[in-house]
Amino acid sequence: MVHFKTDEEIALIRLSSLLVGKTLAEVARHIRPGVTLIELDRIAETFIRDSGGVPSFKGFGGFPGSLCTSVNEQVVHGIPDNRILRDGDIVSVDCGVYMNGFHGDSAYTFPVGEVAPEITKLLQVTRESLDAGVSMAVEGNRTGDLGQAIQERAESNGYGVVRELVGHGLGRNLHEAPEVPNYGKKGSGTKLKEGMVLAIEPMINLGTRQVRQLSDGWTIVTADGKPSAHFEHDVAVRKGKAEVLSTFDFIEEVLTLKR
Repeated sequence: MVHFKTDEEIALIRLSSLLVGKTLAEVARHIRPGVTLIELDRIAETFIRDSGGVPSFKGFGGFPGSLCTSVNEQVVHGIPDNRILRDGDIVSVDCGVYMNGFHGDSAYTFPVGEVAPEITKLLQVTRESLDAGVSMAVEGNRTGDLGQAIQERAESNGYGVVRELVGHGLGRNLHEAPEVPNYGKKGSGTKLKEGMVLAIEPMINLGTRQVRQLSDGWTIVTADGKPSAHFEHDVAVRKGKAEVLSTFDFIEEVLTLKR
């Protein structure tokens, strides 16, 4: 069942989503060769709690971290541990915040030090795929329109689009209906109506779209071991133009200062 939100509820989801963006920016300040994933997780949890929120992911289904930190061939759901980030890595940092009765959920894939040109392009195209999907989140369209837009942008560059994991509705629960696949056919799927809030999150692989799960029960990796990128926005479905509730602005201010 899809839960439609009032404008007041959407405003509260925006506040949670903005705190996610600020948390990811705080994490971005510390991403560098030599930092461990568990350090980043502690930084995020402290920042969220000091800001009046609660980490959405911690304890969700038994997940141990406040962040999902997924490095290189890890697609999503990586568990923060003592792994040290190295120059040339990429790390997807997925973060959720619960505040004022509503969740925010956003992800950004960061380069660590200097990355190869093919990796820079993967990150760029994944961002473009997200933007393509967001542009379709308007009343009257369907989830298939959104998925097709993401799929076409990624596959036109020769990348694999993960199918086993999808975006989702968002609100009082972290995961709500409808599912939002990153692939599909125009005119298919759930019809979008004003008041829906969607977490749109393309997971795009440099190589095959095939993935597998590690023995930890959480981490998803590419079947061929090639890198994967992941970006996520929270979006309210509106008439004419989608309303993006999350932001990467805080993150990119930090990254610009670090350059």
